[in-house]
Amino acid sequence: MIPTQILRVLSTMHQFEARVLLMGGQACVLYGAAEYSRDLDLAVMVTPDALPKLCAGLDALNATVIAVPQFDVKYLERGHAVHFSVPDEQFAPLRVDLMSRMRGVDEFSALWNRRTSIALPDNAADGEIVIDVMALEDLVSQVDFWLAELRSPEFLVELVVRSPIGAARSTRPAVIAAITGGDVAEQMSKEQLRAMSADREYWMPLRRELESLRHAARRI
Repeated sequence: MIPTQILRVLSTMHQFEARVLLMGGQACVLYGAAEYSRDLDLAVMVTPDALPKLCAGLDALNATVIAVPQFDVKYLERGHAVHFSVPDEQFAPLRVDLMSRMRGVDEFSALWNRRTSIALPDNAADGEIVIDVMALEDLVSQVDFWLAELRSPEFLVELVVRSPIGAARSTRPAVIAAITGGDVAEQMSKEQLRAMSADREYWMPLRRELESLRHAARRI
């Protein structure tokens, strides 16, 4: 179930016809995930005709920027997230993160064309609110990344269960262990040792060079 605070934000954006796509943990809830994050992640369109509608929605919510960078199209187009806080009379402020460009993900226009629209009860308005959600294929486009990078045995096993096709493509020993019922934690420990050894090999000459430069600077 999507929390009331988040529905209020989405309803407001819908009211002002802002082109926003629900993504992240809250979007996963609508596709059947059991858990969700406490924040709200939105992909947004910031074209000249779409930006005023987005700004109007943010103004109506009394949203304020709470971190760097500031709310500026140039930062969003470079791939930064802009972080807002939305006050609420009944609950703690809600953090809302906006992005318009994401690594490894298509342009917003393509995401918008593939979106899923879901009607949910809007108790505040005694009606329904239509939520535009990032397509499932786009939400899971980074499955391969997580299969390669997750460092929690429990989460990796869960991801393998949820994404068997992606897992079958992986050559990572820890993923293979998760598929075959092997010792995932042991494989991750071996990975950590290999990574630490590689780090030492990479950084050792650089550290020696820095030490040499420091010594040379002291002699001057």
